[in-house]
Amino acid sequence: MNTKDQLQWAGFQAANRFRRAIRKFDATRIPEEDISALLAEVAFAPSSGNLQPYELHWIRDASLKDSVALACNGQQAAASAQDIIVVVASPALAKRNARAQLAHVDASSTLEQRSKAYHRKQIGKFQKILAVGSSAAWSPLLSLAAWIRPSLSLLPVGHIGSRHWAARNAIFAAHTLMLAAAAKGIDSCPMEGFSASKIIRILDLPRGSVIPLVIALGYRADDARIEERWRRSMTDVVVAH
Repeated sequence: MNTKDQLQWAGFQAANRFRRAIRKFDATRIPEEDISALLAEVAFAPSSGNLQPYELHWIRDASLKDSVALACNGQQAAASAQDIIVVVASPALAKRNARAQLAHVDASSTLEQRSKAYHRKQIGKFQKILAVGSSAAWSPLLSLAAWIRPSLSLLPVGHIGSRHWAARNAIFAAHTLMLAAAAKGIDSCPMEGFSASKIIRILDLPRGSVIPLVIALGYRADDARIEERWRRSMTDVVVAH
């Protein structure tokens, strides 16, 4: 491993091990440019077909933040957070982004023709899946198929399956955001246990939207509870074939 690789690895390890689910933040404001920088890094997170079927709603307004925090059912992380990011996903966003990506490919002056042909084929495949597969008519069929063969339960078909697919892609973006925050010394807490229906109403999100998680951001308070980590052993986690 050369020096550059060693530095990159050390930087990743430092950020990955600094990141903790902090549930109590102090009153220090996060510079706006730092939050913008974190959100910019999310663009580099992986996603199926590069469709990026999500939005990150940065809650900046104080009264709106209070409303979202209340919808998080009294979680201290939400109440004390300096900034809140609501992760929103939907198949509709994937459909919109597929059209935008296709327009980019068609207008590109740097992509070779064979690359354009490849991307058009891939985008077209996803567009067909999104157009046909997101129909609610597939849901009972998928439920029956998944009961017979559980491995089919994660197929992106039916109105439920397609939303699960979008949510899984959004998690890549959320984790990228939290690691980026850690690299800047900013703490985070990924939160479940919120009222998705209340947050959808607060943010006036369109029908079909799902919220996989809400992320609280801030700087850990001096008395924040940080305990020794427990992690499963590598022999328990890794199955070598």
